[in-house]
Amino acid sequence: MRFDTATATNAAVGPMSRLRRLALGLGSLAGWRRWLAGILLGLVTATAMPPLNLVPVLVIGFPGLIWLIDGARTRRQAAGDGWRFAFGFFVPVLYWTTLSLFVDIAQFWVLVPFALFGLPAFLALGPAAAAAIARSVPAAGNNRILVFVATYSALDWGRGHAPFGGFPWALMGYAWSADALPLLAVLQSTALFGIYGLTLVTVLVACLPARLGHAGAPRALRLSPAIGLVPLAALALWGGLRLAHGPDPLLPGAKIRIVQPDNPQLAEWSPRVAAQDAVRLLTLAVQPGGHQVAAQIWPEAAIDFFINRDSEAREAVGRAAPTGGVVLFGTMRAGDHGDEAWNSVAAVDATGRLLATYDKVHLVPFGEYVPLRSILRFSQIVTQRLDFATGPGPSTLVLPNLPPVSPIICYEAIFPHAVVDEANRPGWIVNVTNDAWFGTSIGPRQHFAITRVRAVEEGLPLVRAGNSGISAIIDPHGRVLSRIELGQRGILDGVLPRALPRATAYARHGDAIYAAMLLALLIAVRLNSRRIRAR
Repeated sequence: MRFDTATATNAAVGPMSRLRRLALGLGSLAGWRRWLAGILLGLVTATAMPPLNLVPVLVIGFPGLIWLIDGARTRRQAAGDGWRFAFGFFVPVLYWTTLSLFVDIAQFWVLVPFALFGLPAFLALGPAAAAAIARSVPAAGNNRILVFVATYSALDWGRGHAPFGGFPWALMGYAWSADALPLLAVLQSTALFGIYGLTLVTVLVACLPARLGHAGAPRALRLSPAIGLVPLAALALWGGLRLAHGPDPLLPGAKIRIVQPDNPQLAEWSPRVAAQDAVRLLTLAVQPGGHQVAAQIWPEAAIDFFINRDSEAREAVGRAAPTGGVVLFGTMRAGDHGDEAWNSVAAVDATGRLLATYDKVHLVPFGEYVPLRSILRFSQIVTQRLDFATGPGPSTLVLPNLPPVSPIICYEAIFPHAVVDEANRPGWIVNVTNDAWFGTSIGPRQHFAITRVRAVEEGLPLVRAGNSGISAIIDPHGRVLSRIELGQRGILDGVLPRALPRATAYARHGDAIYAAMLLALLIAVRLNSRRIRAR
């Protein structure tokens, strides 16, 4: 849709007229000014992501993008607008990915530009496609906005299910993952339709105010953003009522200890460094009270030896285990013939006996394995003796004196509806992680915010043990009961909350409700098109 001066003069007076002029001016930009506008809108939108969670900025960034698309002469120009917006968004949100390379910068310096700019440039192709598709739809009514929202959201879902594991980071729904009550109330809706559904609602509500900058009857234009606020208000009310019942009950006797050793991160593995890290961790674990808990929870790679082959390591762990309880910790597990290795979680009792193991499923590309290694001939960033193999999938471990647990390791926490075995539902989730690769940047804080959403989606308490933090106990409504902050060393003793009595709608149905929401948007576009043609 293109605007001209004659159309502008017919716009409503007052605030509507000013927004109309702003929309016209933004859409008519050309050259470097248009480039800069798209990137700046993306930068503003990035502040809605954790840890800032400035949700109101979304009604600046997304309407501005819609106005750029409205003023685009061609679909190609609209695609450029969408790409620059997303590039401006992803660079500040994902800059921290480069920090892992500096652990061994002599080998990986060549990847810094790719991590800093190449990854955002690639991820921005999705919003670029959404903008191009939206430009091909007439802007009458809300059709262009609805098509943009549906396409943008569907491509986000595709990004989370792409080859080599997907990368569902920085979804707009995570803007609500904060401690503030209004945000946490809206976040409760992920128990209904997951983070993809909340992303769809968030982008829709953020885009609808763009209608205020369009030509048309003032009453009709004002109605569109108001309609968008109705579902958001309903979700906030429902979530508020959900939280109004107060803290979730705790499980009597289910006391746990989380150990956060804050061990320094080195790229090159060595037995000497692994032993030093283990001693530092064990010193914390055996502090007074350690044998009065049902389980000790240690972070990813806490005991960085092949635990199924190293009896001395198991005995050392067993000395820290509570009587009748276990230590649940991140480690490595070797294959029977030495040709495979897994990044694992292991449970060891006080006798040093290996009770159970879980092998990581979602491995980090270039971190734990190299895709297409025969073509890309360099080592993974986490230098080990060979690439890690993938495990069979989510599993539920049975431990003494505790409810069954579903372990997830680090990166696996970002994948919705892939953290528990729904057929053998656990009573809680434990996430062991090592975010020390990323220092005290926003990366570990984003990772923590993402992880807490899994608790809400599944209706299960979640215990998180990080090497450098953030370690925490989170209840099934996403409330953080206690935590150890990023970059600190220490222990955290607490009681495990009780799981919700019934699995959430999202746990039962996965993304089916989200798919129905997408379908509803497309049906609305179809009905709106018929109504416009009838006029």
